[in-house]
Amino acid sequence: MKRTPEPHMNRILAPAFSLVEVLAAITIIGIITFMAIPNIVRLKQDGEENLARARAETLNLAIASYVQAVGATAAQSAWTAAGSDQARYQLVSPYIAFAQANLSNGFMPGGYTAALPTNINPLTTKTTLTGPSGTISY
Repeated sequence: MKRTPEPHMNRILAPAFSLVEVLAAITIIGIITFMAIPNIVRLKQDGEENLARARAETLNLAIASYVQAVGATAAQSAWTAAGSDQARYQLVSPYIAFAQANLSNGFMPGGYTAALPTNINPLTTKTTLTGPSGTISY
């Protein structure tokens, strides 16, 4: 008696990956990801630090523009009367093209704070930037 093949035996098998090949590919992708994540985090931190430094420089330019616009005497008296960094920031924010409402929330990137100089006459003291990498005076 001749045996007929089962219906599932008539199918042509398409080439496929074995379980070992799939696991090897997943392992390789995992190793590459494991090596790449610290670099991505470092790039993000460096980008935030560079942005904070650029914003501190922008504050210094805005202070210089403010002094030139209103005059040294009027600028010094208004600057002294403004008792906080936020009040001083409000004085110079019209001279910043991308100024935010708050100095600490929005203008400076997360984790960084800027302390504006308390005296702008003479205009030699710069903005102090504090962040994860330490304190820097600009």
